Amino acid sequence: MRIRHYAPLLCLGILLIITTALLTWGTFTDSAIMDELAHIPAGYSYVHTFDYRLNPEHPPLLKALAGFPLLAINPTFPETHSAWQSDINGQWDMGTAFLYESGNNADTLIRIARIGPIFITLLTIIVVYFWSREWFGSWWSLVPTTLFALNPTILAHGHYVTTDVAATFGIVIALWAMLRFLRTPSQHSLFYAGIALGVAQLMKFSAVLLIPYFFILALLKVWTMPRTSRDSLVRNARDMIIKTSLIVFAAYAFVVYPVYSLFTLQYPPARQSADTEFILSSFEGGRTSPHTLCTPLRCVADATIAATHNPLTRPLAEYALGVLMVIQRAHGGNTGYFLGNVSATGSSWYFPIMYALKEPLPSLIFVLVAIITGLIALSKSLRSIKKIPEKIGKNFDAWALGIFIALYWGWSIKSNLNIGIRHIIPTLPLIYILATHAWKTKLMIQLARIRERFLSLARMTYATIHWTIIIFLGFWFFTEVAFATPHFLSYFNEIGGGTWNGYRYATDSNYDWGQDLLALQSFTRSHPEIHTIAVDYFGGGNPHYYLGDTAVDWNSSKGNPALHDIHWLAVSINTLQNAVQPKEKGFERKPEDEYQWLISSRAEKLTDTHSSPSGIGIIPKPDARAGTSIFIYKL
Repeated sequence: MRIRHYAPLLCLGILLIITTALLTWGTFTDSAIMDELAHIPAGYSYVHTFDYRLNPEHPPLLKALAGFPLLAINPTFPETHSAWQSDINGQWDMGTAFLYESGNNADTLIRIARIGPIFITLLTIIVVYFWSREWFGSWWSLVPTTLFALNPTILAHGHYVTTDVAATFGIVIALWAMLRFLRTPSQHSLFYAGIALGVAQLMKFSAVLLIPYFFILALLKVWTMPRTSRDSLVRNARDMIIKTSLIVFAAYAFVVYPVYSLFTLQYPPARQSADTEFILSSFEGGRTSPHTLCTPLRCVADATIAATHNPLTRPLAEYALGVLMVIQRAHGGNTGYFLGNVSATGSSWYFPIMYALKEPLPSLIFVLVAIITGLIALSKSLRSIKKIPEKIGKNFDAWALGIFIALYWGWSIKSNLNIGIRHIIPTLPLIYILATHAWKTKLMIQLARIRERFLSLARMTYATIHWTIIIFLGFWFFTEVAFATPHFLSYFNEIGGGTWNGYRYATDSNYDWGQDLLALQSFTRSHPEIHTIAVDYFGGGNPHYYLGDTAVDWNSSKGNPALHDIHWLAVSINTLQNAVQPKEKGFERKPEDEYQWLISSRAEKLTDTHSSPSGIGIIPKPDARAGTSIFIYKL
């Protein structure tokens, strides 16, 4: 009996060991990706100088966790560099100076900094398991936990110093704590929900969505409560709104404010005010003129600037600045390649299509079957309008997760910032929990019917098929993960052409985020005939640091390197796709930046159309590849 009790925990332990091994492997094989160039120096500056001038667009907690272990090796921090002294948010130049130009060992800094994200990823897996166990027991809880822990997207982003998996941790613990509070309201559960909400706000600014969602959830809970009169409904709603407001207050009073106070402690007030005013100078049309009314968001921006002048409100002003920067960037969009076109605006189809292309097919099938099963059950349970509150109340947690997934996806789809499936990572564990709930509920019904009619061969056969499908999907899932190793960032499923061809559909953090510069280093070392190589690289690495004098900075406008006696070209596929693929209306690109000379010189070597029947993403065929994302041409 004792062995059976601990067996699921043993399986969880094995899963954590496997995940840790894969994440650690990625830490040693992947060079710095784009965002790490900003996040690593920012995180170290928070714990080293308690100054928040770098990277205010993201909350501090994950970056600080990445920077804290670096204190043990005391790296050189170039505080005399202009990126720190005079530039406004000089995060990129500071990253280059800190990692590659100050005598530090860049690989050591990057690998130590990644300890924090790996810890958060493992902690998220543990939380998903124990939350799932409350839903459907020890064994079934391993299903959503495994789907999350070994998802290639999680294995890719789980070891980077970025905020997406960290946001997942914050959102999951906040949802778990809030649902516990709604189930058993008390001072303790209210306080824990507030602390969890505060932690979520310090992980990623998209967690701001939790605030209106918590109020929606609280009112939904009141609506599903048994009541005797309209007065009791109003009284319960007022009481729940007050308690939810206290949760939000606790989040900011006991978590957000103290942490921002710590990390702005040595941020000179005059410098903070100047930085904030400059960053928000163009926000919502610029600062409001005298005797005119500001727009709502511009009013918030003006109030944020004013708050930097008060010692008590400076920490909240820095937090508000980050939220406004995210809003500004989401509205502005980002140049990116998607489905054969390059655009600076978003597509409402981006996240649904990317989810369909980058989620392992067995996971997709598992979720799709659960959705169909859930919709059928929903149509049956909601036939009587009067019973809707009762039905929702019986499955309140499932409804709560479904509403949040819809809210988060809706916000993401509306955004113009289409640069990676990573932005919907926080919904993945919730999707897996709901899908497992649907499978278990359906399967348990069938097993109950078998017990009722033991001799019914048809029902027994049905349940056997059900279990067989689950086992088959599980085996398929593990196979997918094995074949994707170690190129998890570039993983695409079979519909998306697989790991080696997914770049045809989308790039950026879906495929090429600069992770393969170490692979390019290995390639040049294994080819002694390469004395110089032109490098057009996208990412957080530094070609000169890894390749030395062998690397020559290049771009399309410089023309054919062969004319300069350089007979090798390495170009990041993200850069190449943005340069050569058709432009959407309204997007401007200079002809000299389109690599026409490369296309013309290798017209006979365009990638075989058999690999892309639709013609999407056809580019000059490379002679070699460093990892998956750096295309190498011999000229």
